[in-house]
Amino acid sequence: MAGQLPQDAGGNGIDVEILDHAVTIRPTGEIDIDTAPALHLALSEALAHASAAKPVAVDCSGLTFCDSSALNALLAARRAAQEAGTVIRLAAPGPQLQRLLEMTGARSLFPVDPDPPAGRQVRG
Repeated sequence: MAGQLPQDAGGNGIDVEILDHAVTIRPTGEIDIDTAPALHLALSEALAHASAAKPVAVDCSGLTFCDSSALNALLAARRAAQEAGTVIRLAAPGPQLQRLLEMTGARSLFPVDPDPPAGRQVRG
């Protein structure tokens, strides 16, 4: 079963793609204090469909910038995922996001995949 539930908050729509083996969200552009609510909503929606056998993958290949607001949304989702018995994976994080994770000590909290998940790809 596959489906898509587009989320839109703060003018920044983030797709939530539900597949048999994973739930993928694909944020694009900048995630900052103005657009972090959209990321939070998309992560919440993804977690509602996730399970131990169906983790959440955040396709970071379309992100150009993330600030502490985005990191807070990811950390809150990670905590919720742990409580639900699943995991949040970061796929294809760019150098800026990797640096943010390293500087804050959050890098070890997320499994990281070097490539975007299969499915629709973000084009820049």
